[in-house]
Parts: sequence; C-alpha cells; structure tokens
Amino acid sequence: MGAIPSGINRLFHSIIPLTTSGRLARWSYELDRVNALEKRTQTLSDSELRKESLSLRYRARSGEPFRLLLPEAYALVREAGRRTMDMRHFDVQILGGTAMFYRSIVEMQTGEGKTLTATLPMYLNALIGKGALLATVNDYLAKRDAEWMEPIYNALGMKVGIIQTEMQQDQRREAYLCDVTYGTAKEFGFDFLRDRLLLRRIREGEHDLLGAMLDGTVQENEKPVQRESFFALIDEADSILIDEASTPLIISALPTEDEKREVECYRWAAAVSSQFKEDLDYEYDHEKRKVELTRAGRMKARLIDKPSTLDDTGLYHIYEFVQRAIFVNREYQRDEQYVVRKGEIVIVDEFTGRLGEGRKWRDGIHQAVEAKEGVEVTVATGQAARVTVQDYFLRFENIAGMTGTAAASKGELRKIYRCKVIPVPTNRPPKRVKLPTRIFAAESAKWNAIIQEVIEVHKTGRPILIGTRTIDKSIILASLLKKAGIEHNVLNAYHVAEEAEIVARAGEWGKVTVSTNMAGRGTDIKIPDTVKNLGGLHVICTEMHESARIDRQLIGRCGRQGDPGTYRQYLSMEDELLEKAFGPKKAKKYKKLGQRNPNRNFNRRIGLFRRAQRKVETKSFRNRKTMLYYEKERKKIQRSMGQDPYLDTPN
Repeated sequence: MGAIPSGINRLFHSIIPLTTSGRLARWSYELDRVNALEKRTQTLSDSELRKESLSLRYRARSGEPFRLLLPEAYALVREAGRRTMDMRHFDVQILGGTAMFYRSIVEMQTGEGKTLTATLPMYLNALIGKGALLATVNDYLAKRDAEWMEPIYNALGMKVGIIQTEMQQDQRREAYLCDVTYGTAKEFGFDFLRDRLLLRRIREGEHDLLGAMLDGTVQENEKPVQRESFFALIDEADSILIDEASTPLIISALPTEDEKREVECYRWAAAVSSQFKEDLDYEYDHEKRKVELTRAGRMKARLIDKPSTLDDTGLYHIYEFVQRAIFVNREYQRDEQYVVRKGEIVIVDEFTGRLGEGRKWRDGIHQAVEAKEGVEVTVATGQAARVTVQDYFLRFENIAGMTGTAAASKGELRKIYRCKVIPVPTNRPPKRVKLPTRIFAAESAKWNAIIQEVIEVHKTGRPILIGTRTIDKSIILASLLKKAGIEHNVLNAYHVAEEAEIVARAGEWGKVTVSTNMAGRGTDIKIPDTVKNLGGLHVICTEMHESARIDRQLIGRCGRQGDPGTYRQYLSMEDELLEKAFGPKKAKKYKKLGQRNPNRNFNRRIGLFRRAQRKVETKSFRNRKTMLYYEKERKKIQRSMGQDPYLDTPN
C-alpha cells in the first residue's frame, strides 16, 4: 500500500480529529491508485480518453461496483480537467472527491476548488445512467458552475443539463435527461412536486394516458420531468441542508372567494397597526417573537372604523390580523428581510444575501408585508403540494455535500442525513492574518473608524472587501464612502446583473467593494501578483452575523490557495445581534453603557458578542428541531391514514 502524501500527513493530527484522519488515511490508498494511473491517461488521445469513459460506463451498467471503478474514473476526470481547462485536480481534491463518494459532507476551506472537486463524484455516479444532480443556492451559481465545468464532462462523453427558474417543462425534462444536471435545491423540489401532482392526476383518470399513447396524442408537457432519485451532491451543504432544511416548498391551490375577501382584512390591519402601542395595547414576547393584544388593545380593535367587507369577520380573526400586522411592522424591514421589485415583495435570503425568487413567508406573513408596502396582496391560498428541502434530499439513494463551514453542524448533519463531516486539508498552508477586533460605543463611531481604515488601506493599493449584514447597511456605507471620495462598487440584491463583473474585478489593485452576504458564498475573488506583493485582499466585517458560519464565509474571501490576506471584525454596542440574543431591555442597557462612555475602549467586550452569537445559533437550532419534529409527526399521521404526505397537506 502507498504512503499518505507528505503534505497531507503533516496536517492529519494537527488540525483533523483522529477518526477523520483515519478515514482520510484509508482513502489515501485510493489516491495512490489514481496517481498511479496518471501517466497512462496522459498518453491517451482525446478519442481514446472518451473510449475509456465509455468502457467505464458499460462496466457500471453491467453491475461492477462504483468503488472498484473509482480510481480509473477519477484519473480520467483529472486528465480531462488538465487537458480541457488546464486545471489538474490536486491530491487533496481527489481525497475530497473520494470522501463525497462515501456519503460525506466535505469541509474544504474557501478557495480550495470545491467546484472542480465536485466533478469527481458527479462523473462517477453518472456512469450508471440514472442521472446525478448538483444542487446549489441560486440560479446564477448553478449556471456558472455548469458552464464552467462542462468541457470536462464533454471530453468524457457526458452531457450537462442546467435547470433555471424561467424554464418550461420540456426544457426541464431535457435537462434532467442529461448525465449530470446543475440547478437549485428549490427548483429540484418544485419539479418533484409538479411531477407528483401530475402522476396523481394520471392515476385518478383525469388524463387517459393509455388512450393518448395509442392514438399518438400524448402531450410532452404531460410527462414527468425528473428521473428517479439516485444521487444528489449539495453545494454549500450547511446552507441548504440546515439553514433552509425546514423551509417548505409549496405549490398553491386555486383561491376561494373567502380567501379573496381576506385581502381587505390585510389592508385594513396594515393601515391601523401603527395606532397600537407596546405595553398598552399589546405585549411582545421577544423570546417567542409573538404579539398578544391586551384588553385595551382588543377594545381598540373593536372600535376602530372598518370597511363594510369586514362586517362578517369574527373578532378572533380581527385580533389575529392586527397582531400579525404589528408583528410585521416590528420584525420585517425593507432592504433587510425583503425588497420591493416591480410591485412584488421578494424575500432576501439572510444566509446568502441573495433574492429568494419564488419563496413566500407562511402563516399570512407575506400578505401582511405586501399590505404594509401597499403592493398587490396575493391571496393566501391553500396548498396543492408541499415538501421540505430535508424531505426531498432524504429520498435520494445517495447524497453527498461540500461547504467551507460545516464542522459546527456535524452532529445535526450526521443525525438527520447520515452523512459524516470530513475536513479536508488545504492544498497550501493558509496565510490569512486576523487583525485585532475593534468594538465601539456607538454605531456611528464604528462607521467612521471603518471609513478611516478604508482610506488608509486604499492608499497602499490593496483591494478591500467590506461585508455588511443587510442591504440597507450596504447603502449607508456606500454613501459614507462617496462622501470620503473613495470610488467603490456595491454588490447586493439590487445589483445581481453586475455580480459577475464586480466579483471578477474585486481583487484588482485599488478596488473597494461593499457587499452583503452575496460575496460570502460561491464567489472566487482572484488577485494578481502585484496585489499579492502588497499583502493581498483586505476584508472588513462590519457586524457579526447570527451564524458564525456566515462570518467564516466572508473571511474566507481573502487568503485563498495560500495567497496572503488580512481581515478585521468591527462591532458596536448598538449592533442588532445583542438585541436578537438578549432582548430589548438588555440591549438598551448595553447601548446606554456606550452612550455614557463614548470614548471608552470596549475591545475587551468581544466575549459578549460571541455569547450573543452562540445564543442566537442555539435558538435557531431549537427552532429547526421543533419544526422538523412536527413535519415528521405530520407525515407519520398522514401515512397511517393512507394519505400522500406531499400532496394531502393541511393548510
């Protein structure tokens, strides 16, 4: 047996747990076999390379186990990458690809080439002809990665399909019939639900499929688009399998007349909600995020003038609409949780900073936000079909994943998805340097200090990436930079069209980029040698996020693949994280502490912010566990009643 590659061996027991290093050591023998085949594959002509691939496909479909095909398959993919794109898979990428084959979530540091690594298990699992899906967080990344890696698959005789939101059914079917298919978890889930609805209609005889086939009139768009659930590789696995796991994907049923009348209730409640005062008309539970009208509040709700269309609405529902409107005014802010685009409310994904196209909040929240913003209120319809992201991926025979930040969630991933989390060593030692965290009494002082640091670093010519938690904060910072005379680019959900160009230039000499979490996942900021000599990219974090994983994603934009880079965290005693963690009373106390001591050095208070972040993470974890428990119980009850848990869903 071959030895563990020396670069990997040095890191095994210093940064990787013993059980994990044992697995990597075992899988390193596969790496030795892949490396042993490299010289031979390099001698093959392009046509011979494709013939070798066809031979593997035949062997896979003849029943030869994938584990026996792995060394030859990975050697072919590595050679195809070198030959078509001048991108040879590093040894650590071969190890990562091997781990993914063995049902693992691979944690690879940002910049270590996860997109290229994914081609290994995708190709191997596609050999059998059942299709291999790669799910990522948005259409942009799905299209970018598919087109970027397509030459590798094509060189090996495989076709690549891409699923995009605007596609029609026949286009989707064609994409799913390809050997490998890239798309978003959301679109894969919706296609699964549409297929399930179609198959039910066929079973119930709404379409005489057999008769249509006999007379040749069957419609292409009346056939399911997806194949069986065989293999799925989830990019940014922590985001999709944890952050979005309990978010249901819902296909709405046709609205009823009663549901249409609810629109007036939403509009009326939005108009009067500002008249209700906290502690007088309602009480707010910050832990449970719940509004409860007091006796005085209920009296006020009864006495306020209402349109005649509400005459038949019961008092209980009146109180409910008012409480929901008050809650939305408090918790849902424009340019934070959502944007208004072309007269529609579009959710901003808090974890990625991107627009959650097609998503809606549940329990009337979305309609309440629409009424608040004065746009058309979409009727809260019933559900024709529903599935959670977790349910969808658990249907697959084989799954794997990759991310830069999964270690903190390894217990949850192992328990729910039966996936091990395997940290893979970096190809080159990281040179990223953390600068001391700076904490200020007030948010305004924090912004001023950030601008001052940008001015100083900008003078050296080093590129700067400034991460903000929300869209409105990115706008505030952009205006301050403009006043300071610093030329800059802004990347947020309003600038999706310019994303590729902004990211491509963010590492150039003298560039300053302000970005929400959009720059935290799936982006590769390359820096030229001139910038490397200056110290590389400098990242400024303007606030702690609710999850440490998001902070790590942003920090990971610098110091990639052994490049130099620095980062610094800025905080203030007025940051929203403190209120989210400890509630308004304690947050007000910290704010007053800062106001009484505006010139005090608060840098030693970093522990307070870390505790706050952990508290919010724990709260989010409990909420996910509760929702997943209820989903599991709901499915169990429905199956015992002979119902389809995806179609016979309660509203």
